[in-house]
Amino acid sequence: MTKDALPTRPGRPSAATPADVLDAALYRYLRGVRLDVQALAADLGVSRTTIYRWFGSREQLLGEVVARAAEGVLDTIYADTPGRGAARLLEVFDRFNRALADAPALRRFLEQERETALRIISSSAGIVTPRMVQRIGEIIEAEVRSRAYRPPVDVETLAYAIVRLAEAFLFNDASARIRGDVDRLRDVEAAMLGVPAR
Repeated sequence: MTKDALPTRPGRPSAATPADVLDAALYRYLRGVRLDVQALAADLGVSRTTIYRWFGSREQLLGEVVARAAEGVLDTIYADTPGRGAARLLEVFDRFNRALADAPALRRFLEQERETALRIISSSAGIVTPRMVQRIGEIIEAEVRSRAYRPPVDVETLAYAIVRLAEAFLFNDASARIRGDVDRLRDVEAAMLGVPAR
C-alpha cells in the first residue's frame, strides 16, 4: 500500500489524499502563507483529525513541506551543475546554501515562527535534517561511484557534517556572527571536501 492510499475509517470517503494535503500545504508555504491546518482541511474537504492521522502533527506536516521544497531545489541544482568530484560537490552545496539563504518562503517561515521553524529545520529527530543528510549523502556517493571523488571520511559522516554546518551558518549561530555568511560557509565546506583554497 502506498502512502497515498493510507487506510481510512469506515464511512464517507475523504475528498483528498495525503498527497493532496502535502501539495496544498507546499503551495501555501511557497507563497509565505502560515500553515493553518483547520483552513487547509476545510479547503480540501477533509477533517483536521484526518490530516493529523496522516501526518501526526502540524510540525510533522511542516517538516514534510520544508524537506520537499529543499529537495526540489537541491535536485535541480545538482542536475544543472557541471563538473566532477570535489569541485562539483562544492559548487552544488554552495549554490544550494545560497538558494536557501535567499529563499523568500523559508525566510518568511523563520520570521513568522522562528522557534518552531528552527526546531523543524534542525532537529535530528525530525524530518528535515535526516532527509537532507540522506540526499546530500546520495549526491556525494554518486561522485564516489563515478570514481571522481574520494571523501576524507565515510560518506554518512561527511553528509551529516555538511548539513549541520549549513544549519549553523544559515539559521542558528548568531552568537558566533556567522549566520548568513555564505562565503565563509563555502570556505569551510571546501576544506571539508578537500577543495584547494581560493
